[in-house]
Amino acid sequence: MSTKRIGLVLVAATLVLAACGRFNDEGGSTGASGGATGPSGIEHPTGADDLVLRVEYQGGFVPYEFMLKRVPAWSLYGDGTVIVEGPVIEIYPGPALPNLLAFSITEEGIQAILEAAQEAGLMDGDATYGYPCIADAADTVFTTNAGGSTSVVSAYALEFADPALSTGGDCPDVDTQARAKLAEFQRMLGDLRSWLPGPIGPEEPYTPTEMRTYVLPYRGQDDLQQSPIEWPLSQPLVAFGDPVPDGNDIRCGVVSGDDLAELLPLAEQANELTPWTSGGEEYQLIFRPLLPDEHGC
Repeated sequence: MSTKRIGLVLVAATLVLAACGRFNDEGGSTGASGGATGPSGIEHPTGADDLVLRVEYQGGFVPYEFMLKRVPAWSLYGDGTVIVEGPVIEIYPGPALPNLLAFSITEEGIQAILEAAQEAGLMDGDATYGYPCIADAADTVFTTNAGGSTSVVSAYALEFADPALSTGGDCPDVDTQARAKLAEFQRMLGDLRSWLPGPIGPEEPYTPTEMRTYVLPYRGQDDLQQSPIEWPLSQPLVAFGDPVPDGNDIRCGVVSGDDLAELLPLAEQANELTPWTSGGEEYQLIFRPLLPDEHGC
């Protein structure tokens, strides 16, 4: 790969979805709340909204609007719930909502993942691994909250963990060993069913309890006319949310409760270019479902 710009390529996780909640020894669902694991394993928070491990993409040569709707690729919570970004349908315009899937693993499975994370260097404190031979790629960011501390490890252009993939030869000043460990760990997270001990729960879509909603002036395409959807909430879009810093006329608000129950079915019908009408005007909306540990804009 040369040093010319490359577009950001996000490979959708191949994990399947499953119900929230942990499984007991008989495979049934159990509730879990705050606290930490016993002395026999790696300590971690155990609440349903406590993040234990996350993999997400940051930056890259992508439109600003794309960054607004970007969701974490892989998240593990203390009760054993895993939420991943599922396969993305290759159509344009794409769906307005991301394909978020959820499944549950046991405490034994959590411990196996944390042991693998530890071996990959994700519990040794913050670290950053660059790759100066590539431009405009994204950072793959691993956040691990276990063992009594939180570590954030970032690897730029991790899809090029093997320098042999670069036609320009070896890239100088690159920790290839550390990057290879991170790439292998990320691959393992995408193939849990082949190695993770303990049962993996039944499959379900992830339904958020809060959803970030960005409001923009409508910028449709004349050659792709879309059927409008009427904004269902009482607050008009002209007054919805607060301005996003440096957002070029973009506002953001969080929808939850009864409002979310009313909006979500309409958002599921919409696509990225659907015009939303409110007060006689058309708007473009960008939806970003919030995960259990996320709140606000």
